Amino acid sequence: MKVSLVIMAAGLGSRYGGSKQVDGIGPHNEILMEYSIYDALRAGFSKVVFIIKPEMEEMMRRLCGDYLARKTALDGTPVEVAYVFQDFTSVPDFYRIPPERTKPFGTVHALLCAADVVHEPFCVINADDYYGIDAYRTIYDELVKLPETGKATMVGYLLKNTASLHGTVSRGVCAVEDGKLRSVREALKIQLYPDGTLRDLAEGTDLSPETVVSMNFWGFAPSIFPALREYFENFLRTEAGENIKAECLLPVMVGDQLQKGALEVSVLHSADKWFGMTYHEDREIVAEELRKLHARGDYPESLRM
Repeated sequence: MKVSLVIMAAGLGSRYGGSKQVDGIGPHNEILMEYSIYDALRAGFSKVVFIIKPEMEEMMRRLCGDYLARKTALDGTPVEVAYVFQDFTSVPDFYRIPPERTKPFGTVHALLCAADVVHEPFCVINADDYYGIDAYRTIYDELVKLPETGKATMVGYLLKNTASLHGTVSRGVCAVEDGKLRSVREALKIQLYPDGTLRDLAEGTDLSPETVVSMNFWGFAPSIFPALREYFENFLRTEAGENIKAECLLPVMVGDQLQKGALEVSVLHSADKWFGMTYHEDREIVAEELRKLHARGDYPESLRM
């Protein structure tokens, strides 16, 4: 059964201070998404879709796309590779884009840009996060048995393992009951302090380190796309307006579907640790974590061998 890995890589990386999606950080200059691809392929995925800005295509092909297209999936078929663009050409004509706006419209818009090329169960991820080997095996096993409609899945992570001492982070704060996602709230300014305490600065409330959060590691059937389109168009009509920074976010959209009773989401757990690069100061921490994984034998000397 074909299962796709969809990688959202069009973000500008504004807090990081550059294009963190293509920052060579592995021992042999591997970019972070190469680890996601490597882990997904050995879990059974056989198709990779890159959501990028148009000007990134040549670079993305050179960095990993052309090499990836020569690889073979676990089922013996060639790995299928597709590129889709997140830009303003896919925004409905009824919405007037503010002239000052430069950044994309967020993760719902990003995923919608892949609707024409994704026709199978899929996992969607951020390009700049490391999710762990076990996470891909876990979500793949769930995706191959996912019903065509009404069901989705996600891998949840503990908040204490996903925050940064170098500034605030945005996280989808999840309420989980009996292995099901009951609600998800987007917390836009979570601060980790040196003593390990965590605070939602926007709400003025403390958060438990054990809080389950979404790291945009979702699993969907392709039947999700009409709901994504409806939600995005409603966002443009009611929330975007002249706000040049307004974003339409996947966790909020999933939360809306949960409230309507239109979607049931199973929450999976991974034995692995998440890490990622929100701020440039996070880079050396991530590089050291990757060095340890290579040294332990979790990855070969080079992912491009």
